[in-house]
Amino acid sequence: MSIGCRECVEAALAGRPTPRPAVGPLAVHYCARWAGVSLRRYTLDPAALADSVARYHERFRPDAVWLSADTWVTAEAMGAEVGFTGDEQPAGGTGRPRVRTAGDIAAIPPPDPMRHGRWPLMLDALRRLRAALGGDVFLVACFDQYPFSLACELMGIDHVMFALVEDRPRLEALAERCLEYAEAYALALAAEGADMLSGGDSPAGLIGPRWYAEVAQPLERRLIERLHAATGLPVSLHICGDATPILDAMAATGADVLEVDAPIDIAEAFARAGPRTALWGNLDPVRVLAQADPATVRRETAKLLARVRACGGRRFVLSSGCTLAVETPAENLDAFFAAARDFGSLFS
Repeated sequence: MSIGCRECVEAALAGRPTPRPAVGPLAVHYCARWAGVSLRRYTLDPAALADSVARYHERFRPDAVWLSADTWVTAEAMGAEVGFTGDEQPAGGTGRPRVRTAGDIAAIPPPDPMRHGRWPLMLDALRRLRAALGGDVFLVACFDQYPFSLACELMGIDHVMFALVEDRPRLEALAERCLEYAEAYALALAAEGADMLSGGDSPAGLIGPRWYAEVAQPLERRLIERLHAATGLPVSLHICGDATPILDAMAATGADVLEVDAPIDIAEAFARAGPRTALWGNLDPVRVLAQADPATVRRETAKLLARVRACGGRRFVLSSGCTLAVETPAENLDAFFAAARDFGSLFS
């Protein structure tokens, strides 16, 4: 039975059998390197961004591709100072924290995806990419960061850690503005043709299960509820590193997909997430995909898929655990995709 890319991902997320695993590694800056485009241009030129992703897809034929630039797109839209330390470095925060006082929070204007920061550029890139790929490729659009992570970028992570204990009202006020911005950007991406909305909240994985449950997780849950109600699209949550202690709470956000990083045992992740939550992951992007030889990549990919099958995992998309390193050899990605093609159905 033949199956199209988009159909394969949609079936995998729904837990329906497919003749092979759906595959969608987190290829972001890797696309720029593959296309011979500097990260600065990839980040600032919507035509270059869309063309880079389209070229990556033409070469490797994944089922899903990602539209993303860096982790500061929404923070910049909210007024954070963002820049580059070099042409081949991603954009990042360069100035003093945007928010120090309650007055700074009040001065953040209502979100406008057509005007603020690089939002218009990213929406342009999404339109171009959707047109280039057509309707058969599953397109994941990153709305960048969930509210807690945005607050860390705007206030500074050290100040957020202090506010968790000493100034919770100010942190909560900022998080509410961050929720508004994350929602506005995600809705704009949905309107331009995204098939799934993805966001990261990695700083939330650093604060421990209690504070995650008190502060970050409720914000994730509220955002996901709003996006479900407004778009009907699947929503994904990514927290880097070993998020095993909070996987249950992550699943309780209502996220359709958890993007699980390489340190997480995939069988335990399925057990904790439950049968209604899909997992997207989780081959090691550095130790295996970037640094091993093709034979090892193929073997490790097959081992991961066999473990998914053995633990009864049904809702699963094969991917790197986090974003691909730009130096990942093409022959290693070829081995990764070949292992998936040869594996057959995950349903035993």
